[in-house]
Amino acid sequence: MSATPTTATACTCPECEANVPFARRPLQGEVVRCPDCSAELEVTALDPITLELAPEVQEDWGE
Repeated sequence: MSATPTTATACTCPECEANVPFARRPLQGEVVRCPDCSAELEVTALDPITLELAPEVQEDWGE
């Protein structure tokens, strides 16, 4: 049996331009946190991996 190699990837935070590492290939729509500024980032594209600030979740009061 041979193990499938995993490739660590990284991307740049659009908020602070820090390196945002990934232990595995992210999924489109996945939300990650920047290790430097703690911004919530959404993976918006996979080739190349693109991050954008995740939209803030607004409270739903049943309106």
